[in-house]
Amino acid sequence: MSLADEVKFAQELVQVFHRARKNLRMYPVNNPIYARTIEETYRKAEEFLEDYGDLDFHIKQNEILLHGKPVYQSADKEDNFAFFFFKDGLRELLFARGLQQDEMREFLQAISYDFERQGEDEDVVTLLWQRDFEHIKYIIDENFLLEDDAYEEEATARLKEERTEESDLRLAHEDAMKEESAQKGLEIAPLSQNDLAWLVKEIEKDSGDKVPRLVEILFDLYTEQGIPGGDAIKIINEALRYTVENENLASANHILQAARALAEDQGVPENLRRELKQVFVFASSPEIVKIIGDLLDSGGHVQEEVFESYVQRLEKEAISSFITVLGELKTIEARKVFINALAYLGGKDINALARGLSDPRWYIVRNIIYIFRRIGDRRAVEFLVRAAHHGDVRVRMEALRTLGELGGQGVVQTLKDALDDPEATIRTTAARSLGMLKSEPAKKLILARISDKEFPALEFSEKKEYFEVLANWRDQETIDFLMRALKATSFFKKSRTEELKACAAFSLGLLGHKEALSHLHKMRDSKNKLLSEYAYTAIKRIEYAG
Repeated sequence: MSLADEVKFAQELVQVFHRARKNLRMYPVNNPIYARTIEETYRKAEEFLEDYGDLDFHIKQNEILLHGKPVYQSADKEDNFAFFFFKDGLRELLFARGLQQDEMREFLQAISYDFERQGEDEDVVTLLWQRDFEHIKYIIDENFLLEDDAYEEEATARLKEERTEESDLRLAHEDAMKEESAQKGLEIAPLSQNDLAWLVKEIEKDSGDKVPRLVEILFDLYTEQGIPGGDAIKIINEALRYTVENENLASANHILQAARALAEDQGVPENLRRELKQVFVFASSPEIVKIIGDLLDSGGHVQEEVFESYVQRLEKEAISSFITVLGELKTIEARKVFINALAYLGGKDINALARGLSDPRWYIVRNIIYIFRRIGDRRAVEFLVRAAHHGDVRVRMEALRTLGELGGQGVVQTLKDALDDPEATIRTTAARSLGMLKSEPAKKLILARISDKEFPALEFSEKKEYFEVLANWRDQETIDFLMRALKATSFFKKSRTEELKACAAFSLGLLGHKEALSHLHKMRDSKNKLLSEYAYTAIKRIEYAG
C-alpha cells in the first residue's frame, strides 16, 4: 500500500475522530449512538494500525499532518479540530499498535469533555495525562502550558520582587556573618574574615563555572584548617542556593556529592561529619525546593537527568517539601517533574508520603495516590483503603484504580463496598479494578452483581462495563454464565433482557468464544437494533481472532 493510500486513510480517520467528539458531546453515555461511536472509532483506528503501523499526527494551528502531508485543514475559528489540540499546546499525537478499546474510549471522552459546562479550569492535555495511556502518546509545547495567560507576566514581576528581597536578606546574612566572625576573633579560625567575605562574593558573581572549584577549596579548608562549623555550613548552603537559583543543578550535585563523601569518611572527625548533615537538610528544605518549582514554572532550563541526580542525593525529609510545593505549581510540566521526584523519594518513606493524603486540596490527594501507584508498594494499601472513601469523586476513582493494580489484603472488600457507591463512575471503576485483580473472589463479586435483581435496571453503559470486566476470566464458569445470559428469554421487560443479551454477546466476542457463533448469527437478524449491532460486532471479532 502506498503513501497516498495511507494519507487518504488518515484523512478519513481524522474525520471519524472529529465526528466522534461531536457525538459524545451530543449524546448521553446511555445512548446507543454513544457506545457505537466509540466502537466504530476504535475499529477504524485498529484497521489503520493493522495496515500501516503506528499513527503519528503532527499538529499545527490550522492543520494536522501525517508524514508532512495534510490530513486535515481548516481556517474556521469556531469548529477547527486542529486548533482544538493546538490551543492547549499539543503538537504531536501518536497511536501505537496494540491500542485497546478502553484507551480509545478514555481518549474520546477526554477530547469531548465540556470544560465550560462543568466549570473546571483544566484542559485536554491534563485529562490525557491523567489517563496514563500505554498506546497513546503525545508531545506538548511547554510554552503553551500556562494555565493563565497573564501568569507569565505576573510571575516575572513577582520573581523580580522576590529576588530583590532575597538579595536584601543575603546582604543582611553576610553582615551578620561578618559580625559573628569579628566577635569570635581571628584566633579561632585560620581563615580570615576577609577570606570568608571573598568566598561569598565569588559565589555571588555570575560565574557558575567557578563554583565547583570554590566549593572544593571550602571543603578542604573546612576539614584541614578548622573553619568554625557554623560559618562553613552557612557558606556551603549559600553556594548551594546560588547554584539552584542560577539553574546550575550540576554544581549543586557537586556540592552534595562532596558533602556526602566527607560525611561518610571515617577519617573526618565525628563532629564535622555531623555538622555536614545540615547541608542535606537545607538541600531538602521547602526554601530550596520552592526555588526549583518556580524555576520549572517559569520555563527555566533544567536537564531531566541532572534533576534526577539531585533528587537521588536528598534525604527522605525532602518528601514533605516536595508535597508542599507541588500544591503551588502552576504548570503541568512542573507538576510532572515533581511527581516523578516524589515517586522516587516516596519509596524511601511511604508513611511520610501518605501524610499528603490529609491535604485539604483534592488534586494533591489524587496526585499522591497516583504516586503510590507509580511506586507499586503494597504497604500503601492501608492508606489507599481510607482514601477510597474520600469526599471527592476524582480522588475515589484514583484510589480504586490504584487498589486494583496493587491488590493485597482488604482490597476486595473495599472494591465491593464501592460497587454500591451512588456515583456510576465509581461503581464502574470499582468493577474494572476487580477485573485487574483477576482473582476468584473478584470474579464471584462480578457474577453476583450481574445476577442481582436490581442489575437490569442500571443504564446500559454501566451494565456493559460489568460484562466487559467479566471477560478478564476465561474459565468455563464464566463461559457458561455468559452463554446462559445470551440464551435468556423473558416475556416481561423484554428490552432489558435484550440489553443483557447484547452485553453477553459483547463479552463473548472479547473472549473469542467460537461456540457462541450459531446463537450470535441468529441474533444478528433481531429486530432489536442494539442486540443486532452487538451480535454483529461479536461475530466479526470472533471470526477475526480465529
